[in-house]
Amino acid sequence: MARSLSSLNRRSVVKPPIMIIYGTKGIGKTTMAAGAPNPVLLAIEDGVGLLDVPHWNNIASFGDVIEALGALYSEEHDRKTLIVDSLDWLEPLVWQEAAVRNGWQSIETPGYGKGYIAASAVWREYLDGIRALRDDRGMTVVQIAHDTIKRFDSPESDPYDRYQIKLHERASALLQEHADLVGFVTYRVSTKEKDVGFNQKVTRAVGGGNRVFYTEERPAYLAKNRLGLPHAIDLPTKPQAWENPAEIWDALAKHLPVE
Repeated sequence: MARSLSSLNRRSVVKPPIMIIYGTKGIGKTTMAAGAPNPVLLAIEDGVGLLDVPHWNNIASFGDVIEALGALYSEEHDRKTLIVDSLDWLEPLVWQEAAVRNGWQSIETPGYGKGYIAASAVWREYLDGIRALRDDRGMTVVQIAHDTIKRFDSPESDPYDRYQIKLHERASALLQEHADLVGFVTYRVSTKEKDVGFNQKVTRAVGGGNRVFYTEERPAYLAKNRLGLPHAIDLPTKPQAWENPAEIWDALAKHLPVE
């Protein structure tokens, strides 16, 4: 098709988002995602618990993951949201697949980081699969991950520690690139100084268990926001809300763009 000024688009079609939600263990990431419309859970990690969500478990290989994505793509169903739980449990399966394809004993066998470069090709197959579900089947994709604290080498300041996704840096960068939203779930914490005598004070963390969802990057944590969400979204803290995942998801969903 010939390009002309008359073929310019003014606005892109709104698509369901591909997102990554990461945070500390047990904070409620999977519970939150389970409140999304018509979810189906790819339970690579054994984190289903008491959640009443249709799911696949016993995922033992990368091939199992691709088979599940293929079933969602080709078979008739009413599922609107795919939850992948979790990326850091998927990563060893990606490494295993890359090693088998290349005849290596492990991802470290070729040395000099070559194994992780080969793993990127496997990750791209997974990304092709979830993008097809989003583009062709209209599914939202929620990828769960744990957090870790790593040193960040800033070109503008001395290195400092911050929360990041618990993945190899090459995989983390690739998955972030293909996500519309990277959100960090944590507890809202304030600090308080206390006089301990002898002209000395100590600083202690103070918090009441309130959870907050951060969508924009700050020095303390990694995040990404293509969806125009607020920087911080407070999540329900009452126990009955966490027993009702839809109530938690709604705190986020009311900010998501719709077609």
